Amino acid sequence: MSSILDSPLFVFIVSLIAQWLAAYFGDFLRRRGGAVRKDEREDFDNVQIGVLTFLAIIIGFSFAMAVTRYDQRIKYEEAEANAIGTEYARANLLPADSAASVRELLRAYLDQRIAFYHDQRQVSDADKARLQAELWSAILPAARAQPNEVTALAVSGMNDVLNSQGYTQAAWWDRIPIEAWVLMGLIAVSCNLMIGYNERRKRVVLLIVLPVIVSVSFLLIADIDSPQGGIIRVPPQNLISLSQSIKAQ
Repeated sequence: MSSILDSPLFVFIVSLIAQWLAAYFGDFLRRRGGAVRKDEREDFDNVQIGVLTFLAIIIGFSFAMAVTRYDQRIKYEEAEANAIGTEYARANLLPADSAASVRELLRAYLDQRIAFYHDQRQVSDADKARLQAELWSAILPAARAQPNEVTALAVSGMNDVLNSQGYTQAAWWDRIPIEAWVLMGLIAVSCNLMIGYNERRKRVVLLIVLPVIVSVSFLLIADIDSPQGGIIRVPPQNLISLSQSIKAQ
């Protein structure tokens, strides 16, 4: 299901078709079974307004959730760049051989993180685990040989580098729950079904407007919520800036 939600355009098309079918099916039921009676119309309208209001609340709540998660991914990208940059500077506290090895691995790790942000499929879990193990192994000999406050700073910095990647990955996995999408979809379909059943003026445009508006809302939410799908992504601008700064040294 998450791979489907990684395609906002697919979400838009499916939701639009489902809502159109619901609206026209409601119109079909009205023509076959008769319109709402006058003594029931006020109650029906009140229920319809309530369902539409509930749909608007759910969409607004989901949009807020998506924006919050997007902001969190941006924050962790900045945190990753800060952690890598700090550890690259602290590598100078290590013996010459260890410092050179750590800096070389950090440059490779930085390139890997930039590639991850561009397309996470370019970086396998095995490659991430291997490079992280090499980073930790590169700093252990110096830490064991000189267990003092100076090397402790380098060890702490490397720990921050590895932890920041875990925080980033957790933020990318933290998505709007599938249950929320299902609830929004069911309510949207119900709203269009009721509008189709209640529309008695035979104006086709009224059966099109709501599906389009709601589908565009779903498109925007899915786009913001997906780290890799769609147009709105988290650019690794801090990581790229750090990489350029390191290469310029």
